[in-house]
Amino acid sequence: MSQILRIATRKSPLALWQSEHVAAALRDAHPGLHIELVPMSTRGDEVLDRSLAAIGGKGLFLKELEIAMQRGEADCAVHSLKDVPMELEPGFALPAILARADYADAFISNRFDDIASLPEEAVVGTSSLRRQAQLRALRPDLQLRDLRGNVNTRLAKLDAGDYDAIVLACAGLQRLGLDARIRSRMQAPDWLPAPAQGAIAIECRDDDAATAALCAALDHADTRTCVEAERAMNRALHGSCHVPVAGFATLEGARLRLHGLVGSASDGRAVRAHAEGPADAPEALGVEVAQALLAQGAGDFLAPLS
Repeated sequence: MSQILRIATRKSPLALWQSEHVAAALRDAHPGLHIELVPMSTRGDEVLDRSLAAIGGKGLFLKELEIAMQRGEADCAVHSLKDVPMELEPGFALPAILARADYADAFISNRFDDIASLPEEAVVGTSSLRRQAQLRALRPDLQLRDLRGNVNTRLAKLDAGDYDAIVLACAGLQRLGLDARIRSRMQAPDWLPAPAQGAIAIECRDDDAATAALCAALDHADTRTCVEAERAMNRALHGSCHVPVAGFATLEGARLRLHGLVGSASDGRAVRAHAEGPADAPEALGVEVAQALLAQGAGDFLAPLS
């Protein structure tokens, strides 16, 4: 009798792609494993007329999936790691973080090649405070408007003429076969992504050793090292989708380098910091960069939103 693993997933095309990707990798790692997807709708998917910050944060994408695991309706869940809060709910763990895909943000427009080529007061769509802060720093003249919904919904709004350009994650577009929509990649260190952007994580109950062991076969050590530094920085800053925090770590041999940013979505002011340390101490490096940001006045941006 073959073993069955049930994966809770959101219903969006991107979430389903990610879950199918994980399912295929698990089948390769464990021949004979039978996998069932358990598609679910989350509050984060359902409330689209307000920003994530206004309705409670990215954790809203996880809650229903975690309840399904607690009830025994699913064994694990697949997430974009950038959507996973810095502190997991008690009773849960991340046994696998898959190899990171493209970390960068994508500039998407039907008429313009990049941010610099946008006309004065062009309308740019993004609901991310992190993206808004960096856009305002580069182009304070732009009109920034909220943009919610799945990837195809956001692209349809651009195509309908609601925006001159929008900013999305490269990884999401690439996973959906929409690479051609990327006009330019917004790359580090000049433009920083969300912590853990481009990485997929598997979550399960921390008392479910059997599921954790199955999933651990997909864990990618180098990616975990980088995202642990980024998430440690964000955790030390008490960051969330309420706060424009960006971070990106790179691994070169036994050395880890981390760039971080905290900004203001209202006026584009920002502080930046970077540091380098041993790869076997990612959390310490994250805390070091967070402390450097706070020493430069990051608290001024964090306090009004905490």
